[in-house]
Amino acid sequence: MFIGHFGVGFGAKPFAPRVSLGTLFLAAQFIDLLWPTLLLLGVEWVRIAPGATAVTPLIFEHYPVSHSLLAVVGWAVLIAGLYLYLRQDRRGAVVVGALVVSHWILDAIVHQPDLPVFPNGGLLVGFGAWSSLPLTLLIETTLFLVGAWLYVRRTVPIDAIGKWGLWSLIAFLFVIYAGNLFGGPPPSEEAIAWTGQMQWLLVLWGYWIEKHRHIRADA
Repeated sequence: MFIGHFGVGFGAKPFAPRVSLGTLFLAAQFIDLLWPTLLLLGVEWVRIAPGATAVTPLIFEHYPVSHSLLAVVGWAVLIAGLYLYLRQDRRGAVVVGALVVSHWILDAIVHQPDLPVFPNGGLLVGFGAWSSLPLTLLIETTLFLVGAWLYVRRTVPIDAIGKWGLWSLIAFLFVIYAGNLFGGPPPSEEAIAWTGQMQWLLVLWGYWIEKHRHIRADA
């Protein structure tokens, strides 16, 4: 899942108005921001197998640090605790922690049974929506559009950057998503890892937009 996670980040804004969109993106996408670095370090690994599913050519062979449920809960507590320490916003910290965990839950909907519950292996989870491209599109685009709508409804631009920067981000995310779905398989596992690092730019984009939008006065 890709834009679905960003949709959840957008949609969390009404529940945590003090939390920047960049932070909401970081939390919702955290374990996929961590995963590329672990790939580069050789701690986790993935295999490219064209046709593995209708949506992705990737087989996730080993990613217990970033994607096991127990580890994700630990990351959620850590990120939420750090946010609470820095911002003294309890409500925001709860939402940030929930967003980190939401990533695993949404991944479980689309992945094949490859998501570990415990870091040391054992039970694997996945309901396999990636076996159907139409179903995947329905799930992800619905999450994204509803989330973006909630964000737009809750905030208002204060200048042209706040307006066009947001719509440019929405359009860019759709373009990247289409490329992932309909483009060719990645050339190597290392290319996957370096491309994944580019998601940090989307987090920064979220922080940039937030500086040019305010919470609606009538919200």
